[in-house]
Amino acid sequence: MALKVLVADDEPEVLEIMAKAVAMRGYAVVQAIDGQQAWEKIKKEDPDIILLDLIMPGMHGMTILKKLRENPLPDRWQPVVIVSSLGELEDVQKGFAYQADHYITKPCAIDTVLRAVQMMHELIDQKGPKRGRS
Repeated sequence: MALKVLVADDEPEVLEIMAKAVAMRGYAVVQAIDGQQAWEKIKKEDPDIILLDLIMPGMHGMTILKKLRENPLPDRWQPVVIVSSLGELEDVQKGFAYQADHYITKPCAIDTVLRAVQMMHELIDQKGPKRGRS
């Protein structure tokens, strides 16, 4: 079964480009257009990898990341790749302080995002079988 990737971004064009590119690589894709929807889909859809924008209505991406890391899944790692226009050193440091696994600043090439997803996929594979997946 394909790994599931949540793509969360409040810019419809960016969301569509990232979601299509990730799906073309064989991943199952779940989309969220705002922070609240992203949090709900994380809880409901249980994605394997999360691509997370920071500045979104409903809930800021850092809040989502903090909540996710305060309540980790007991049996597996759930990597988060921040994809954000917040590119100042303080923003990146805060993302890593909240345990983001990778940080990409916008604007960026879609290949950069796809390489990050592939890297997270390879790291998941190294950590062993996924819960509920075969």
